[in-house]
Amino acid sequence: MISKATIQEIQNKIDIEDIVGAFVKLKRRGSNYLGLCPFHNEKSPSFTVSKAKQIYKCFGCGKSGNSISFLMELEKYSYVEALRWLANKYNIEIEETEATPESKIYQQAADSLFVINNFGQKFFSEALFETDEGQDVGLSYLKQRGFREDIIKKFQLGYNPVGGDVFAKAALAAQYNQDLLQKSGLVVLRDNGLKDNYRERIIFPIHNQSGKVLGFGARLIKSNDKAPKYINTPENEIYVKSKILYGSYFARVAIDKADECLLVEGYTDVVSLHQAGVENVVASGGTSLTPDQLRLVKKYTNNLTIIYDGDGAGVKAAVRGMDLALEEGLNVRLVLIPDKEDPDSYVNKIGATAFKEFVANNKKDFVIFQLGLSLAEAGNDSTKKATIVQKIAETISKITKTEHFTKRQDYVKQVAEMLKIEEAGLNDLVNKFIREKVQKEEGRQIAASNEEFANVEQEITENTGLENLFKKDEYQERAIIRSLLEFGLKQWNEDITVADYIFKEIDDNELELMIENENLVSILHLYKGWYLEGKKPTDENFLYYEDVTLSNLVINLMDSQTEISANWAKIFEGKIATREDLFREEVLSTLAYFKLRKLKKLIIENQKELENALSSEDQLLCLQTHVALKHAEQVITKELGTVIFRL
Repeated sequence: MISKATIQEIQNKIDIEDIVGAFVKLKRRGSNYLGLCPFHNEKSPSFTVSKAKQIYKCFGCGKSGNSISFLMELEKYSYVEALRWLANKYNIEIEETEATPESKIYQQAADSLFVINNFGQKFFSEALFETDEGQDVGLSYLKQRGFREDIIKKFQLGYNPVGGDVFAKAALAAQYNQDLLQKSGLVVLRDNGLKDNYRERIIFPIHNQSGKVLGFGARLIKSNDKAPKYINTPENEIYVKSKILYGSYFARVAIDKADECLLVEGYTDVVSLHQAGVENVVASGGTSLTPDQLRLVKKYTNNLTIIYDGDGAGVKAAVRGMDLALEEGLNVRLVLIPDKEDPDSYVNKIGATAFKEFVANNKKDFVIFQLGLSLAEAGNDSTKKATIVQKIAETISKITKTEHFTKRQDYVKQVAEMLKIEEAGLNDLVNKFIREKVQKEEGRQIAASNEEFANVEQEITENTGLENLFKKDEYQERAIIRSLLEFGLKQWNEDITVADYIFKEIDDNELELMIENENLVSILHLYKGWYLEGKKPTDENFLYYEDVTLSNLVINLMDSQTEISANWAKIFEGKIATREDLFREEVLSTLAYFKLRKLKKLIIENQKELENALSSEDQLLCLQTHVALKHAEQVITKELGTVIFRL
C-alpha cells in the first residue's frame, strides 16, 4: 500500500486544471473552467472544473469528482494506479506500507510483470539493432516490409533470437522469478528448463495508456505450417485482451485532433499507417470489438471508421460486435480495402496521400452496409428476408439516446427503402424492440428497489399533502451535511459557530437516527470527530479522503452549476448577495425543513398508535400528542412561509 505521507504529498501537488487539462480542452469561464465532457457525447460544454474547490462536475451526465477519481473514471485506473500516475507526473517517490496479504500479492505480481516486460522490451530492441542476427534477420525483414528505423524505434519493435533460450538465460541471470516469467508469456517450461516462447520472431510491445508495456505480440518471420503466425501474451494481472487496442498510446492525441479513430486488424497495419502520417489508428487484433475497447475509443472520439480487408473474413470480423458500438453512441463507418490487400500493403502500394483520399471517399455506413451484405446472401429467399427485417430492426433499436433520435429515423427511412417495406411498419418494429428493452430494464430496477421504503414514502405524502416537500427524504439529509461542510466554521454569533448552533438545535444522536443514508452518517461522524478535536473540518478534508465513496458523495454535495456573472455588476448597482452572505438564512431554512421532516414522521407514527389505541386514556394521549405536533409544525411552516393544506 502507498503510505499516507506519500498520498498527502501527492494531494498537495495536485492541480486539477493541470490534470484535467491534459485530457480536456478547457476555457476559463468566470472563476471556473469549461469544456466538453470526456464521459459522454455533447456539443455544448457542460463539463465544469473548479480550481478553487479542486473538483469537476458535468451538468450533462452528472459525473463529478476530484483529480484522482477523474483519472480512475477516464483512464480506468484503480485508486492505486491513479496515485502512481500522479506520483510519476510530479516526480514523487512512493513510500509503501503494509497491505492486506491478497492485495499485496496481486500488486507485487502486477508490478513485477511490468518490470519483466520492460526488461523484455529492452532486450528485444537491443537484439534487433545491436546483434548481427537481429540486423541480418529481424531488421532486414522489417526494412523489406518498408519500415523505417525511426518508426521501428517509436513502436519499440524488437527481435527474439533463434537460440531457443537466449532471452530465458538473460532473464534468469537478471534474477527474475521463474513463475512470473512464465506468467508473462515470454518463456515456457519445456524439457525441464525455461525456453523462449517467441524465438525467431519480430516482437511488438503492447502499451497501456501511460506508455507501460502490458504484453507482447510476436510475429513469425519464416513460413512454418505448424507454428501460428502470431503469438500473444496470455492474460494475467496486467494484460487483459478485451481492454486493449494496439497503438492507442501512440494514437490518442491524433484521434482527439482528428475527431476520428481508424480501426485496423493487425499490428503491422498500425505501424505502416503511422509511418505514412496516418496516426489516428489502432488495431483490434482481428477479434470483434468488446465494450471496454469501444469505451476506450469513445474517450477520444465518437467517430469510428473500420478499415479491414475486403475478403469474406475481413468483412465478418468488421461486422461482429457493431451493435455494441451503436449502443455506445459511436458513429460507425466501414472501409474495405480492395484487391485482396490489407491496410499495410495498400498504403505502401498507393502511397499516403492516395490512401487518405481512398479512406475519405469510400466510407460506408455500417448499418446500411450490413443490410446490403445480408440481402445479397439472402437472394430471393423470403424466410431469410423476414429474418433480416427482424435483425436490422433490432440493430436500429440499439440507438436509444435522445440526441440520436433523428439518426434512428434516418436509418428507418433508408432501410425501409432498401427492404421495399412500409416505413411505418419498420418504425413500429424498431419501437417494439426499444419498448421490450425498456420494460426489461424497468423490471430489473423494480425488483432491486426497496418496496418497503416506497410504501412508507407514499404513506407520508398521502397523509400530509406535502408531496413536493417530502418526496425525497434524503434532500434534507444532504442539506444538513452541506451546511456543516460549507458554513460550519463560520461564526453564528460572537460566542458560537454554525456547527455549534446546528448541534445545539438538533442533537447529533437525533441527526444519526433521522439520517437514513449510511454514507451521510459516516460523514457526520467524521465531521463531528474532527470538529471536537479542533481540526476545523471543511469539504477539503473529504476531497481526497481514502474512502472514495465518501469523497465522491461530498463532491456531489458541494458542486454548484450557478455562478454570478461579472456582467451583473454593470447592470445593478451595489453588491449582489451571495450564498456566503446569506448563510444564516440558509442554515435556518435547512434546519426548519429538517425538523418538519421529523415532525411528519412523528405525526404518522402517532396516527398509527391512535388507530390501534384500545383504551380511552391512550386515545386521549394520542390526540393531545397530535395537537402538540401539529402546533409545532405550524410554527415552523409559518416561519418558512409554507402553507399546509388539510386533506
